[in-house]
Amino acid sequence: MSGTHTSHKSKTQYLISYFWTAVGAFLAALSIKIFLFPNDLIDGGIIGISMILTRLSTKVLFPIYFIVLTLPFIYLSYKFIRRTFFIQMIIAVILFSISLGLLNHVEPFESDPLEVIVIGGAILGIGAGLIIRYGGCLDGTEIMAIIINRKKGFTVGQVVLFINIFIFAAYGAIFRDWHIAFRSLLTYVVAFKMMDIVIVGLDELKSVIIISTKPKELTQLVMHEMGLGLTIMYGRGGYSGDAREILFVIVERLDLADLKDLILREDPSAFMAVENLHEVVYGRQAKLPSKKKGRKRAIPAK
Repeated sequence: MSGTHTSHKSKTQYLISYFWTAVGAFLAALSIKIFLFPNDLIDGGIIGISMILTRLSTKVLFPIYFIVLTLPFIYLSYKFIRRTFFIQMIIAVILFSISLGLLNHVEPFESDPLEVIVIGGAILGIGAGLIIRYGGCLDGTEIMAIIINRKKGFTVGQVVLFINIFIFAAYGAIFRDWHIAFRSLLTYVVAFKMMDIVIVGLDELKSVIIISTKPKELTQLVMHEMGLGLTIMYGRGGYSGDAREILFVIVERLDLADLKDLILREDPSAFMAVENLHEVVYGRQAKLPSKKKGRKRAIPAK
């Protein structure tokens, strides 16, 4: 009985991820076909290289250039990353190519360059962000960046940024027009920021480590006055050798100032270390012990 339920749930999750991958692929294709191409703008990565080759030849060949250039990276994703990512990437590439064909007869968006950059970049970022959020990838340069990160230590962001700067510079040099290269770079920046919002979400989370001589009092205040959960970790002072209770709290950015004020009000000598959190994953059993029912609180640690 439980095995059937797990299988059914797994299939549902797969269907949801495929649905949002399809939405993301369509939005990315919409941005490129309606906003970027008619205004001589390009994206970064393999899509950008394909768009440069297309402008040197004919727009009809864009899907072919894209698929041919992406094939080696699909193989690399199968060899170096994981099977689910490989499958999601194939699905994203196929749906993106199909969407391009469906949009052949849609009228282009030709307007003020700033509107094109902002709207086109935002739609592209939302599309790419949805694909990445649900386990796939549309651009092969990210595969290369992951592999280089594992072998050489450069971050994925550093590798992708270096590749894309080279692509935009090459675009400006080939067509001897640095205005379109710069506008393309601005479009990429908008897309990148929007993609980050889609992947991470609008809520910024912080993790706070608190070392205090009053851990029990602070625990009660944090849980009951702010409605936050926390984890108590046990450590030992390096100099004194005394046993300590260390508090670990996850809090939304907007509540961070209140948390610091609360801690320092109770213990002015408390030590706090604050870090940015990229993502927090929690199970169904996680509950919010918040007394402020009208306001959503950060997810408590257990």
